[in-house]
Amino acid sequence: MNAKERVDWATDQLKKTILASANMGTTNISVMSGGFAWHMIYPWPQRPEGIIDEAFNELARRWKPLLDMAGEQGITFGYELHPGSDLYDGATYEMFLEKTGNHPSARLTYDPSHFLLQQLDYLEFIKLYGDHIRAFHVKDAEFRPDGRIGVYGGYQSWAKRAGRFRSLGDGQVDFKRVFTSLTEAAYDGWAILEWECCVKSPEQGAKEGAPFIANHIIEATEVAFDDFAGGETDRARNRKILGLD
Repeated sequence: MNAKERVDWATDQLKKTILASANMGTTNISVMSGGFAWHMIYPWPQRPEGIIDEAFNELARRWKPLLDMAGEQGITFGYELHPGSDLYDGATYEMFLEKTGNHPSARLTYDPSHFLLQQLDYLEFIKLYGDHIRAFHVKDAEFRPDGRIGVYGGYQSWAKRAGRFRSLGDGQVDFKRVFTSLTEAAYDGWAILEWECCVKSPEQGAKEGAPFIANHIIEATEVAFDDFAGGETDRARNRKILGLD
C-alpha cells in the first residue's frame, strides 16, 4: 500500500465512522489529528520558514471534506490534543481552526492528563475553550521532575519518566476543579474513564475509577442558595432602599 492508498483508506474509514455515528444517534467522534510537523516541535534545528504553515495547510485540506460531511450529519469531531499529533495544545488547535475557517465540526476531546504532562494550565484551558469541548477523557497523571529528568523524559520507560499517567485519584489532576469547571461551562457529554497507569493494574484501576467518576459528577443547581431572601421589587422600591427618595 503506497502513501496515497493509505490516505484513501484512512479517509474512507472516517467516512464510514461518520455514517455509523449518525446511525447510532451519537453526535461526536473523538479523534487525533495526525500530523506532519510533530518531529519539529523543538525550535532547534531552525525550522525552514513557512514549513509549519504548509503542514497545517495540508492537515486542513485533508480534514475539511470530512468536517463538512460530519457537519451535514449533525456530528462533530472531538480532537484530542495529544503529543505526537500536530494538534496538541490550544495554540495548535487555534491554528487548525483558522485553516478550516473556524469549522463548527472541529471541536475538542478534553483530557487533562496530557496537559499536566505538558505543564499547561488544564483548568484555564476549560475557561478558554469550554464551549468547544464535546468529550471528556477522565485520566490522571503526575509530573515529578528532578535534577535528571524533566518534561522530555530522557527516553525512559513510562515508569521512570518525570511525567507519567496514573489511575484516577493517584495523580495530581484536581478533578474537583475539573468537574466544577466543566459544569460551569455547561458541558453535558460523557465522562469517559481512561486507564493508563504504570503502577496499578487495569482491574483495580477500573474498579476504583468508575465510582471515582460517579462521585465527582455534579448535578448543576437550578436555583441560587439565597433565593429565599429575594422578592419582587421595582425601581421605586430600589430607590427607597438606597435612600434616594
